[in-house]
Amino acid sequence: MSFYRNAVWFVKGLHEYTKSGYEAAAKHFVPADLDVNLSGRSFMITGANSGIGKATAQEIANRGGIVHLVCRNKGRADAAKDEIVVRSKNENVHVHIVDMSSAKQVWEFAQNFSQSNSLHVLINNAGCMVNQRELTEDGLEKNFATNTLGTYILTTALIPALRKVEDPRVVTVSSGGMLTQRLNMDDLQCEKGTFDGTMAYAQNKRQQVILTERWAAQHRDIHFSSMHPGWADTPAVQSSMSSFHAKMQSKLRTEAMGADTVVWLAVSPAAVKQPSGLFFQDRRAVPTHLPLSWSRATPQEEEKLLAALEEFALKFKP
Repeated sequence: MSFYRNAVWFVKGLHEYTKSGYEAAAKHFVPADLDVNLSGRSFMITGANSGIGKATAQEIANRGGIVHLVCRNKGRADAAKDEIVVRSKNENVHVHIVDMSSAKQVWEFAQNFSQSNSLHVLINNAGCMVNQRELTEDGLEKNFATNTLGTYILTTALIPALRKVEDPRVVTVSSGGMLTQRLNMDDLQCEKGTFDGTMAYAQNKRQQVILTERWAAQHRDIHFSSMHPGWADTPAVQSSMSSFHAKMQSKLRTEAMGADTVVWLAVSPAAVKQPSGLFFQDRRAVPTHLPLSWSRATPQEEEKLLAALEEFALKFKP
């Protein structure tokens, strides 16, 4: 079944996830959707010093939004901030240094941020694909700690702040790779068998989609969405998937193309007319499972995921 899922997914990807797939989809975009003034609205973007995160931050700054870049590396974050400010002529760009793989750091940052800032839109973009099994200082598998637990803690901790504003949104950058995965609650930290970083990443991205659906049901006053940026030519793809990048380079999307739907979900009035909790690709809600792929988790498995994440989160809460 996994061979079938992978084969179907790759054929779908060649057709839809490439630059030509974006160009075909973009013919149906409504350009006015992004014709918005974001003055006074506050946006937090994790993993914002390069790739899709930085491209998203640039588009939001261009439209006058208050931008909070959450990054791990101060030098790269400051350089990204300077570039965004010069290009947008918007001085309202702020850097916060946080390692999203450190549960304690994420908690502390979110709690401190909420005390002194308002927040309208959270964009969970930071991602990690480590190809050798690696543990964080907390003893957690690094992909899971960054992609799933970090996203869970940051979002959960910022929900009270989001509830205080008008038109709050949470956008999570997932991946179409999650279509190849069924939620596996027996091995959340990839301890069994041979470690495969690409599979661990795709499993985390499936978890993010489930979290988005669950949050949407729990918090009806906030608009939640997840999305697939397509196959984009980003530093992360170059470093973590070098052979894929080498083979596919001419077909990959630009960073701006990858960021387009993130920006659309974060800023456009059209996005919040869609139901909360959906998964988007090129400004359209799309299915979260391939046909006949048996990748649906049971409600009980999804409950187990939320319970496990809550348990981890509380363990590291200061």
